[in-house]
Amino acid sequence: MDYGPDYIAFSESGLDGGFEKTDDDIVNGALVVLYHKDLESIRSQVIQAGGILSVDIFSYPGGRRFQFLDPSGNELAVWSE
Repeated sequence: MDYGPDYIAFSESGLDGGFEKTDDDIVNGALVVLYHKDLESIRSQVIQAGGILSVDIFSYPGGRRFQFLDPSGNELAVWSE
């Protein structure tokens, strides 16, 4: 799958992921991406539990996701197909 010139993916090593080239400051390093089958429902639950959206739901090759900051300031993401 082609994600563009600034992204490279890896898989079949017990972990799937990728790296994106950016000139932006890196705040938290690796972005942990969790899966949930109902993105809108888990988004609401994250907000109700005190998470703060950093990137609202968007589409990308392979699915949709959103990113949020947990109460400690760590950025996490949730994706769905």
